[in-house]
Amino acid sequence: MPCLKKVKTNLKERLLSQSNDWQELADKLFLNTVTRFPVTLVRGEGAWAWDDKGKQYLDFVGGWAVDSLGHCHPALVNALEEQAKTLIQASNQFYTIPAIKLAQLLAENSCLDRVFFCNSGAEANEGAIKLAKKYGKIHLNSAYEIITAYGSFHGRTLAMTAATGQRKFQDPYTPLPDGFINVEYNDVEALQRATNEKTCGIMLEPIQGEGGVNMPDDDYLKKVENWCHEKGILFILDEIQTGIGRTGTLFAYEQCNVEPDIMTLAKGLGSGVPIGAFLAKEKASVFTPGEHGTTFGGNPLVCAAAYATMKYIIDNDIPEKVKQTGSYFMAKLQRLKQQFSFVTEVRGKGLLIAMEFDHEIAQEVAMSCLDKGLLINKLKPNAIRFMPPLIITEKEADEAANILENVFTEKGSEWTK
Repeated sequence: MPCLKKVKTNLKERLLSQSNDWQELADKLFLNTVTRFPVTLVRGEGAWAWDDKGKQYLDFVGGWAVDSLGHCHPALVNALEEQAKTLIQASNQFYTIPAIKLAQLLAENSCLDRVFFCNSGAEANEGAIKLAKKYGKIHLNSAYEIITAYGSFHGRTLAMTAATGQRKFQDPYTPLPDGFINVEYNDVEALQRATNEKTCGIMLEPIQGEGGVNMPDDDYLKKVENWCHEKGILFILDEIQTGIGRTGTLFAYEQCNVEPDIMTLAKGLGSGVPIGAFLAKEKASVFTPGEHGTTFGGNPLVCAAAYATMKYIIDNDIPEKVKQTGSYFMAKLQRLKQQFSFVTEVRGKGLLIAMEFDHEIAQEVAMSCLDKGLLINKLKPNAIRFMPPLIITEKEADEAANILENVFTEKGSEWTK
């Protein structure tokens, strides 16, 4: 062991001696799973972040819709500090107060009854699918298939890759687990045609975030809910990106006059602290002890953080502020669409917004914005996405829109067909 330790120490020293650049070191060590922007963030406050060279950025990526209260919000920091001094991990063999308080807050502010805490959105969706399959085994003559939509994104485990209706995520890992049927999004008749005696549930995103911020018709989810009730199958909503105030209500389903049987959450639930959850109505809560579990899920530290996040969002009516600020920012983006012909569409709800272009310039737009101090997400080759903290001000929305306008003005002649 001492020899191995020495080898590892020498490797570390050798790498560091080759370059003091964190990005170069990361590229030597990390698996090649993501194309990172050339910036190393070291500090954040509110909607702002700073890199290792001291440059300041307005953050409209928000940890991929995760930093609901922005960077290092005092309510979150205080909760983490206090809980870290008290109890961090105890396992689910025992009751802990932060998990119970968070579960109560979620149940009291949603249409669901029971909660399971895990570590991520993919885990939340995995658990929801297991619950639906168990329900099908008990109540639907062992039905096990889940219908999902093309363009969806439900996570990167093998099962959730199969559930995700995008071939670019599926093709490298075939053959995938069976039990999933993908149909067109926003097409109720396609769902109805796909439903059969093997179907135990339908899982959809209220708005497809990763797939393009794709907006369904206003009555789509209601029609799906009615169909699920008619067939006696479970209606499952993946609110990992749309939940926790992102679209202008605490949960997006509230704007659609529907109630899911199962709902999944993650991302903004902990405002940067990794936590996921799936919630179920009493009728769908069919697990018995030992049929599902987690080592770290629901530990006191993350639950204290998520409780502080949720409490702040509810007590300060952040969803209403999101609705107002989102409408304000959307209007700014719509004006840019009118001003620049290469912008073809602006769509979204609350503070989940996409801007689409008539050709593949999203990477250039994102990099040009980065140079000017605005962080945005390249959603597709021809689209960018905005997922800022829910606490941004109109002044910060103005600044983001002004940077975009400056970029479009400088580059517009190159990007106009």
